[in-house]
Amino acid sequence: MPDYGHDLLFSANLVPVARQADDVVARARLAERAGLDLVTFQDHPYQPALLDAWTLLSYVAAATERIRLAGNVHPLPLRPPAMLAQAAASLDLLSHGRFELALGAGGYWDAIASMGAPRLSPGQAVDALEEGIQIISAAWDTDAPGGIRHHGEHHRVDGAGRGPRPAHDIGIWLGAYKPRMLRLTGRLADGWLPSLPRFRSFEEIAAGNAIVDEAAAEAGRSPADIRRLLNLS
Repeated sequence: MPDYGHDLLFSANLVPVARQADDVVARARLAERAGLDLVTFQDHPYQPALLDAWTLLSYVAAATERIRLAGNVHPLPLRPPAMLAQAAASLDLLSHGRFELALGAGGYWDAIASMGAPRLSPGQAVDALEEGIQIISAAWDTDAPGGIRHHGEHHRVDGAGRGPRPAHDIGIWLGAYKPRMLRLTGRLADGWLPSLPRFRSFEEIAAGNAIVDEAAAEAGRSPADIRRLLNLS
C-alpha cells in the first residue's frame, strides 16, 4: 500500500468484547503508551457480544490523551448521516481533534435488516453512502448559509441546522473493495481503508489504488488527497 506522501501511521485494531470491557480500554491505553498513532474498533451493532462502538470510542477518548480514534468501519445503514455527523463532530471536539470517521456501505444485510434498517441492494447501498457523505460534509460546513437540505432516494434532510464544526478537518475513510465503491472513494473520500484478508493477491491492492487514483483525477483531485490505510490480521 503506497503512502502517497502521507506520514506512516501505526494502529491497533482492538476487538471490543463486551465481557472484557475493562481489558479493551486497558489495551487502548497501552497502545497509546507504546507510541502507536491510532486505535480502531469494529462497529457491528447486531453482534450483542460486542460493545457499542460509539459508546466505547467516547469512553476511550476520555481515557487517553494523544492517540487518534476511529471506527473500523461504521455501517451507514444503521447510522443516520445527520446524526452521525453530529456525533463525529462532538467526539472530535471532546477529544481535541483526535477522531476520524471511517464508513462502510453495509455488508451483512440479514443482520442489518434484523435491526430495522431497510435492506438495500449493493448498488443502492453505494448510492445511499454517497448521499450520506454529502449530508455529513454539509453538516460540518458551518460557514455555508441556511440549513441542510437533501432530498435523495435514500436520505432526506429538511433544513436541519449545521454543526457543530469539528475541532479539525475529520477525514472520511471508506472501507471499499468493488469498483463503484473505489470510484466513490476517489471522488469524495479522504482515505481508503480495506482489509488485507479480503484480497486474493497484492495485485488486487494495486488495481484498487489505480481505480481510486483515476476517479480522483476525474473529479479534479490529486490521488494524494486520499490517504491509503490497510487492516492487517
